[in-house]
Amino acid sequence: MKNKFIYLAVLAAFGFASCEPEFENEVNADYTAGEADFTSYVAIGNSLTAGYMDGTVYRSGQQYSFPNLLAQKFALVGGGEFTQPSFADDINNVGGLNLGGFPIASSRLIIDASQGRPENIAGTIGIEVSALQATAYNNMGVPGAKSFHLVAPGYGNVAGVALGQSNPYFVRHATSPSATVLGDAMTKNPTFFTNWIGANDVLSYATNGGALTTGDGNTAAEDHNSTGNTNPATYGSNDITNSNVFASVYSTLITTLTSGGAKGVVATVPSVTSIPYFTTVPYAPLTAQSLGAGLVPAGSDTATQIAAGTAAMNQLNTALYNNLDAVFTAFSEPNRVNPLNPNTANPILIWDVDAADRTAEITGGLMMQGVPAPVAAEIGAAFGKARQATANDLVVLPASGVIGTPNANATATLVSLGANLNGVSYPMANRWVLTSNEQTKVASATTAYNNAIISIATANDLAIADMNAILNELVSGLRIETGQVYTANYFSGSSTEGLVLFSLDGVHPNARGYSVIANEIIKVINRHYNANLPLNNPSYFPGINILPVNNPI
Repeated sequence: MKNKFIYLAVLAAFGFASCEPEFENEVNADYTAGEADFTSYVAIGNSLTAGYMDGTVYRSGQQYSFPNLLAQKFALVGGGEFTQPSFADDINNVGGLNLGGFPIASSRLIIDASQGRPENIAGTIGIEVSALQATAYNNMGVPGAKSFHLVAPGYGNVAGVALGQSNPYFVRHATSPSATVLGDAMTKNPTFFTNWIGANDVLSYATNGGALTTGDGNTAAEDHNSTGNTNPATYGSNDITNSNVFASVYSTLITTLTSGGAKGVVATVPSVTSIPYFTTVPYAPLTAQSLGAGLVPAGSDTATQIAAGTAAMNQLNTALYNNLDAVFTAFSEPNRVNPLNPNTANPILIWDVDAADRTAEITGGLMMQGVPAPVAAEIGAAFGKARQATANDLVVLPASGVIGTPNANATATLVSLGANLNGVSYPMANRWVLTSNEQTKVASATTAYNNAIISIATANDLAIADMNAILNELVSGLRIETGQVYTANYFSGSSTEGLVLFSLDGVHPNARGYSVIANEIIKVINRHYNANLPLNNPSYFPGINILPVNNPI
């Protein structure tokens, strides 16, 4: 059943329109910098600034970073040289990272047309983290960086990579083991800057489904959120940054960046609910056909699949769902779990750390039915915080490959009872679903960060690019200057694939998406600094990486 729940449409060939540009040509004597000085443009931020896409930074993709696209326009009005960290060692253009010759980050995602789903490109990773460049660049975007990381000494120390104490991307080009991202950026003496930081301060919590660990166990401790903790040194990798900590760090960043009189643009933090990572996988993917397809020989007809799935659902209802429904209903939760219905799409079963714990009630109810106490206790522990997902839950993109697979933490007893399939007969672990309560934590933090960004930027007379509003527009359709409408609809079919601005990781833009982001920042610069800079034509930028066959490179 592993790949039966989400289907990604694929084009055998992906072409772009060859129409004439609908934006102004770049040979226009009226282009001006206005009140801005682009002599030395510096960009700080995280992966969104670095040009990260398809799950990594790779040589050909990096050129489409929005700062690099901006610098090309700035060059028309006196902008100086713009440099980015070297990825010349990415000879095979596969991305990923090695440390001491061993992979520590995966290669880029592509779509193999023969398989019809995103997968890592086959090939040898050539980027070695320990090959130190010791150079400050104009693009100081560091994938994975949170706000406080930009001012943390040692964040670029190669000795800390294996310990999780430093960032391998910054290690590659930090000017010294004790350098800070902000300090290295300031060595470029910026006259203009962009600052888009803050997404990772909440995103790592969200992408991990609000869980502390990455394991598949279901424990209350997996819900981890340190919004009240003001000491970043004690944060786990998935903690939400305290809003006061964020505001303090952000103020330091802006004070430092503007200390030499530089002007700039800041960008707000986007809401995670607007990105495909959280909106692609349906909460209710279980149908009689999808369940049955994993139970009958490959190539079986639809009727055979549905019959097998229907029988499996009836068996699951008798052995599990009816009992859970009876217990929850008895304690005034009649819709927490409902029996599976072969005639409709059913929600997955999930573990919710915020649900009422019914371990004792389930255990006791089973014992009353004659189930041995040890077995009843195992079932009670496994399903005490279980419930079916609802439309208010967001299932993360990687869960598409987990639903219906055996859970490694299910006990031998549960395996013997057939109660060990993720989302079907065993609750999906917390890390795979962002519940409505967890979304509230994310939304609250995002709002606090953006309030701080807007307040600090306004006090310093800086331009503000509201990327939160822009990405939210993608949900209903973002219309650009050509009249084209782009969406966040992640592979809904061949007719819309060319209109998607996100790369295959479901979080970061593709090249076309970065061109739209660059345009939004240019429009802000033109308005705020009375400049006249041309826009990019997004249709001229590549979208999805499609290969006929994923052969090793």
